[in-house]
Amino acid sequence: MVTRNDWFEDFQKNMSELIAKSPAADIERNVKAMMAQAFSRMDLVTREEFDVQVQLLERALARITALESRVQALEGRPDTPLQQGVSAPGTE
Repeated sequence: MVTRNDWFEDFQKNMSELIAKSPAADIERNVKAMMAQAFSRMDLVTREEFDVQVQLLERALARITALESRVQALEGRPDTPLQQGVSAPGTE
């Protein structure tokens, strides 16, 4: 006797074979190929490439913020030559 699960498995197998042999499978493959070709012409980036760029920009932003803080601290120091009224070398 065929159990219910066996019947569903057979049905699924038969449907998969039928779809694989039908024109729908060819159409699906052709559409996928056309879409892949169109996407490659659009010069899109992958999610992985995008995530790498996000990480690089986050590190650059952190470094810029640190450098801005450092510049502000240096500009606020009274012992720098420019703030003491002495010109920096090469600016005269």
